[in-house]
Amino acid sequence: MLHLQPKKLPTILESSLLLLSIVGIISYFIIRLQTVPHVPILLGILVMLLYGFVRKFDFKTLQHGMIQGAQSGMGAILLFFMIGILISSWMISGTIPVLMDAAFSLASGSWFFAVVFAVTAIVGVSLGSSFTTSATLGVAFIGVAQTTDASLAITAGAIVSGAFFGDKMSPLSDTTNLASTIVKVDLFDHIKNMAWTTVPAFIISFILFVFLSPKVTGTPDKINAFKQQLDATGLMHWTSWIPLLLLIVLSLWKKPAFVTLAISSLTASVLAGFRGMAPFGDIWGIWFDGYKASTEVDAINSLLSRGGINSMLFTISLVILALALGGLFFITGVLPAILEGVRDMLQSIRSITVSTALTAIGINIFIGEQYLSILLTGETYQDIYDKAGLARKNLSRALEDAGTVINPLVPWSVCGVFLADVLGVAVVDYLPFAFFCLLSPLLTIFFGLTGWTIKPKKA
Repeated sequence: MLHLQPKKLPTILESSLLLLSIVGIISYFIIRLQTVPHVPILLGILVMLLYGFVRKFDFKTLQHGMIQGAQSGMGAILLFFMIGILISSWMISGTIPVLMDAAFSLASGSWFFAVVFAVTAIVGVSLGSSFTTSATLGVAFIGVAQTTDASLAITAGAIVSGAFFGDKMSPLSDTTNLASTIVKVDLFDHIKNMAWTTVPAFIISFILFVFLSPKVTGTPDKINAFKQQLDATGLMHWTSWIPLLLLIVLSLWKKPAFVTLAISSLTASVLAGFRGMAPFGDIWGIWFDGYKASTEVDAINSLLSRGGINSMLFTISLVILALALGGLFFITGVLPAILEGVRDMLQSIRSITVSTALTAIGINIFIGEQYLSILLTGETYQDIYDKAGLARKNLSRALEDAGTVINPLVPWSVCGVFLADVLGVAVVDYLPFAFFCLLSPLLTIFFGLTGWTIKPKKA
């Protein structure tokens, strides 16, 4: 959206007041009035249109800004369609049920939340996708929590923390590659430098989840009963592991996420068809409407009735609205004015690091898109780091610490909307327990203030 800038920018004060007002409106409606996010974001769009008219913008120009903003999220939107299909096909093929069965076995220990965090982190690094990890293994762990005394909010916080640890540290992750590429830093140098903040955040988060975990997550009899009921559905089969293994292999081969999810979904659907889980003609309807379990146990039906393109339409419509609002912020010069103003006030390591983190966080809040947070902050600050004699890998680390992992904490963001929909837990509920995502920006700011691990630019 960098090209969406008017010739004359508004003042920083004017831009800041407008942004704070719109964020206030959105926060009030979502938190206080408990409305769906679509409504306040649409109101924000109307406010920005009114502001544009006051500043003498014609509607065609403002509409262009909204369209360009929405188009920037088409990659994610297409991926959402495929994730909805993946969940439904993995349900009918038994892939998610076998993951649930394995998760039930892990749930019998006393460190349930810590196990959820660690396992999703490992899988997240392997897959390089927080969305895929949350939509598959995350759904399985939420299913376990629903059948025991485990808190859904803390479970979701552990899932989000682990999934975004993987999204941040995996060489297969698109955000990791974007952060290193945009500031021209070697990928593995970038990952190695992130360890200074990521490893402490992981250790602290793991310890917190250990302390929060109940001594016994449900009774063994209850867990065994659900395992038996899950087995009685007939969904689980040794072939159920094939779509998951295929997903991992294709991810390791660095195939595009859309292609990987499509191949895994098609494979799962074909396997389900040959096993007679549903007629082939019905499977395509399941792709759209999701899988609907019809056992005699309501709890099992609730666990397994998920997925489908239709389930993602709420998410997709919200993403389009949020990015359209972001396009208006740029076409009217509101965000460019703030970014330009910030550049002129940075001199010391402390101010540069803190400002980088706050800018990445701010773009996540105002636009709700992690890719734009990384892209815009990286392009804005790389020259500043060069002039200050700081290595650019300090910048790429800050982009991930305050950009990648903040997006799932914003209720109207792309990640926040997706996770709330897939996990069935509101962002404001799991936010206090997404320890890894909360600690990462705090640690990068702390190291910036102290100067620890901040590397100088090599001569």
